Order: sequence, then structure tokens, then C-alpha cells
Amino acid sequence: MSDEDRFIDIEIKLAHQENLVESLNQTIYEQGRRIDQLEAMVAKLAEHVRVLRDAGQGPVNEKPPHY
Repeated sequence: MSDEDRFIDIEIKLAHQENLVESLNQTIYEQGRRIDQLEAMVAKLAEHVRVLRDAGQGPVNEKPPHY
């Protein structure tokens, strides 16, 4: 294998690695955004439960009507 062929092979591998790194970075970015959304949803739900509990409207441990 000539030096030029080796150089071309290295350039091809580098290009593939650059594409992979960019793809992984995009995936991490999207997952971070989704985690932020889910954390905001959990915070809203927790606040909603707190408000209901403080208002005395918490979940009631009654049997369903079909019992």
C-alpha cells in the first residue's frame, strides 16, 4: 500500500469519525432538551399535587363503585 493510499484511507476514516461525533453531539443535545422538558413537567405535577393536598383535595382511598 502506497503512502498516498494510506493517507486517503486515514482521511476517509477521519471523515467518518467526524460525522459520528456530530451525530452523537446532536443526540446528546436533543436528550438534554427532552430531560429539561421532563423535569419541568415533574415540577409542575409536584406543585399541582401540593396545591391539591393543601386544599384538602388529595386522592381519596375509596374503593371503586364496582366493589
